[in-house]
Amino acid sequence: MKALLMSGVMAFALLGAAGAASAAECGNVTIASMNWQSAEVLANLDKIILESGYGCQAEIIQGDTIPTLTSMTEKGQPDIAPEGWVDFMRDIMDKAVADGKLVYASKSLSDGGVQGWWIPKYLADAHPDIKTIDDALKHPELFPAPEDSSKGAVFNGPAGWGGTVATAQFFKAYDAEKKGFTLVDTGSAAGLDGALAKAYERKEGWVGYYWEPTAILGKYPMVKLDHGAKFDAAEWKRCNTVADCPDPKKNDWEIAEVDTVVTKKFSDAAGPAMDYLKARSWDNKTVNTLLAWMTDNQATGEDGAKYFLKNHEDIWTKWVSADVAEKVKAAVN
Repeated sequence: MKALLMSGVMAFALLGAAGAASAAECGNVTIASMNWQSAEVLANLDKIILESGYGCQAEIIQGDTIPTLTSMTEKGQPDIAPEGWVDFMRDIMDKAVADGKLVYASKSLSDGGVQGWWIPKYLADAHPDIKTIDDALKHPELFPAPEDSSKGAVFNGPAGWGGTVATAQFFKAYDAEKKGFTLVDTGSAAGLDGALAKAYERKEGWVGYYWEPTAILGKYPMVKLDHGAKFDAAEWKRCNTVADCPDPKKNDWEIAEVDTVVTKKFSDAAGPAMDYLKARSWDNKTVNTLLAWMTDNQATGEDGAKYFLKNHEDIWTKWVSADVAEKVKAAVN
């Protein structure tokens, strides 16, 4: 009996040691939370899952695209950028991966970062013939300008945004002015949001620049217009994104690659936690809806992460093993 008791104690001790070793495999991890909603909620989601599911000691630090990715490349910190818009530093990032400094773990956004011209879904449903930018520009009467209803309006973002420059160039490329449209400067992000929300609440026509994933597109269903052209990278760089280029051509909008970026050091030491980061990816519709809930409820990134974990087990449990899923559920319920 004494021998059996000792065997049981030793077995228990070995199990405990194995658990401690598993936690030690992951160890301390720093996660960059960028200064926009989708990145903030994803950083908190990773923190909860890595801590409760894999025994990591996770810390969220504030970041932004270029400073964070530069620091990861040059200093090996932070360990994880959950939502890295790598196209801003494509050459540098690809070289860092090739040199064994960084790892692209997964596509954070399976659809990528999507920008373009959008119209309300109710208008698209009422006018199924409007599928492209050219289609919309045939109907200035459906998109009345706020200052002159005899003209159509294309709503643009504020000065300083790359999307604002591209929209102005597309306005020229598609001969929108000759087709009876004016380009409306909304002045700010709030002004752009306000113009879209006002039109939507009144069920009025609206066409203009926007992007996803965002809370606005989660709250107000919109349909992205087809550009009627295949993406031409050379033309995009030559003129579509150059404000003073006089002769822009029709082109599709480049879809931004958005990856989870991890330092090679962490990747090598993370053990099973790295399997989660490789599997974790969500689509823009899911993120839009979550961000809309966060905005309506004035929720923090942590609030949003917990809400997602409680209400979308059908999505996130596919990213982890069954035993990890049970640990995470216990932590948030």
